[in-house]
Amino acid sequence: MLDHFAEELRLARASGGMSQAALAEALSYSGALVAKVETSERRPSLDFARRCDAVFGADGRFERIQRRISRETVVPWFRDWAGIEQEATALRTFEPVCVPGLLQTEGYARALLAGGGLFAADEIEQHVTTRLDRQVMLTRNRPPLFTAVIDEHVLHRRVGGPEVMREQVLHLVKLGSTLPRVRIQVVPLAAGAYVGLGGPFVLATSPQAEDLVYLAGQRHGQVIDRTDYVRQMVEVWESIRGEALSQQQSLELMAEVAETWT
Repeated sequence: MLDHFAEELRLARASGGMSQAALAEALSYSGALVAKVETSERRPSLDFARRCDAVFGADGRFERIQRRISRETVVPWFRDWAGIEQEATALRTFEPVCVPGLLQTEGYARALLAGGGLFAADEIEQHVTTRLDRQVMLTRNRPPLFTAVIDEHVLHRRVGGPEVMREQVLHLVKLGSTLPRVRIQVVPLAAGAYVGLGGPFVLATSPQAEDLVYLAGQRHGQVIDRTDYVRQMVEVWESIRGEALSQQQSLELMAEVAETWT
């Protein structure tokens, strides 16, 4: 599908009598990026695909190909969850270590993936693009009700430097303030020991009103639909929510922490 996108882009550009430089200007992307997409060296983002559709009047063709590319490039163990996540009517996520993927900025995501040197540069870019593409679900016409609870330590843990952290924390404030179906709450440091220290998880509610649990590891992920386990995790979720600050208090705390990252 990556080669297919590249071929369609070359054909559309040739049919329109456009040079790579002219196309880059029309798309508001660099000529180097256009060249890499046309040779399948770089995976196009969803925004890039949509701009191609607009420039060529392609009626969504480039976006459809890009979405198939995204499905192909998601790591195998994450694919089941990626599909569940996109169809969910509600998502409840808890993170004690880092900002949840659906709320990460590009700079934060790149710094997080680059830490430890486990991924090559092209793999990092691929993962970053996939992660950012997933976030479109929060601003679509019918987004899920998304509630994220994070530990305050997440706001203070240095990932990528002060500028990256300031941008990320302010991004959380913006999302929590402007998207009516996004709730972000913080468990304050004063909470001490609480059940959330057991690790991160996500609860997803399907269109059939069934709850599923997703547990992520370093190199694996597990979707669990066992009734007894799901019930226990809902209880864990409620306990964590009980320790968290209110939405407004959380937004105020995040805004204060953002100012410390200078």
